[in-house]
Amino acid sequence: MPSASTKAAATRAVADPSIDPADSRLSPGRPGYRRMSLALFAAGVATFALLYSTQALLPAVSAAFGATASAASWTVSAATGALALCVLPLSALSERFGRRSMMTASLAVAVAVGLLVPLAPDLETLVALRAVQGAALAGVPASAMAFLAEEVRPRALVAAIGLFVAGNSIGGMSGRIVTGWAAQLWGWRAGLAAVGLMAAASALAFRLLIPKARHFTPGTLNPKALARTVRGHLADPLLVRLYAIGALFMTVFGAVYTVIGYRLVEAPFSLPQGVVGSVFLVYLVGTVSSAAAGKLVGRLGRRGALYLAVSTTAAGLLLSLADTLPAVLAGLVLITAGFFAGHAVASSAVSRTAKTGRAQASALYQSAYYLGSSAGGTLGAVAFHAGGWAGTVVIGLVAVLGVVSITLYGTHSARVEARHSARVAAARRPRVARA
Repeated sequence: MPSASTKAAATRAVADPSIDPADSRLSPGRPGYRRMSLALFAAGVATFALLYSTQALLPAVSAAFGATASAASWTVSAATGALALCVLPLSALSERFGRRSMMTASLAVAVAVGLLVPLAPDLETLVALRAVQGAALAGVPASAMAFLAEEVRPRALVAAIGLFVAGNSIGGMSGRIVTGWAAQLWGWRAGLAAVGLMAAASALAFRLLIPKARHFTPGTLNPKALARTVRGHLADPLLVRLYAIGALFMTVFGAVYTVIGYRLVEAPFSLPQGVVGSVFLVYLVGTVSSAAAGKLVGRLGRRGALYLAVSTTAAGLLLSLADTLPAVLAGLVLITAGFFAGHAVASSAVSRTAKTGRAQASALYQSAYYLGSSAGGTLGAVAFHAGGWAGTVVIGLVAVLGVVSITLYGTHSARVEARHSARVAAARRPRVARA
């Protein structure tokens, strides 16, 4: 007798003929989909909580070590930069040893380093430990995207990746809130220790929940084949545009959230560290917008969703120039919503565009994405030192203009290609003899 889940799958197949009942990949309502979603949500929480653990504490780190904003920002940029450099080689290892194993090992090492970070005696050691931590975390993002592309049905892929990105936003938010209040009560080192323990709990939840991969086929470690795959992806104009879009969106986000703490602790706001950490509650908006990315694409198309995301981000940047706290918070809400929606759309498009070497395609996206974060954090801090918050906003608007230009170019290229295909098809039609 068929199970309830089998009957439900058959019912969905009748309602939507594009669904193949024989497809054993996961989708909403099928056994294992909820566990997989929760597991990758937990992995996203741990990854972003650790990766940006010092971001909300930068003013306190500057005060403790007598460092400038640009020097302290390297505690963030070193982690994201190391992740960007290591994500491709670790994704190659995931092709051999499996996505699940790679994510487990990466989280374990990153958590272990995270428990050492609060003990750093000076800024140089802190930056070095953060770089090691970022390198360890590199095994999570690309492996997670490849895992989803292999284990989830295409129609459910954008929503599944949106949930993983939502976990990123929850991790980034909760990590900053925890560090902010712990730092205000017991000092910045206690804040880093608290986020390390939170990430450890999330990593354990991931390991207990993640189902075994059913559609992964181990490959061999072949550097020449890896190089060919990477060259192939970099020769694909659509993939290159998506990589650039991810990098530019993250440049905005990295610049804004690296510097916002310095702005809020200074006049006219003069907020305490705990309240500054709580400002990151706006990450909840990112959770909603990333999870809704699939619906946006369905209604507006990929480029339409990107236009909406970039317009929202630009409006937030301009609104944040005001010297009133409500306006700044509203600006952060718009920046966060636009960024997470754009990231979810671009990253899911990479997974759907790459027909082979999906792990490498996702790894290249993650490399570009986190290089954008590293560049944004450093450039945003330098611009803030030179021109205040307005300087940081200029960096963000330049990046936004880059996204618009790339998307417009993609729209133009698609129209040209469509017209060319129509002409070729018309030329191949048999001519009807005139009577």
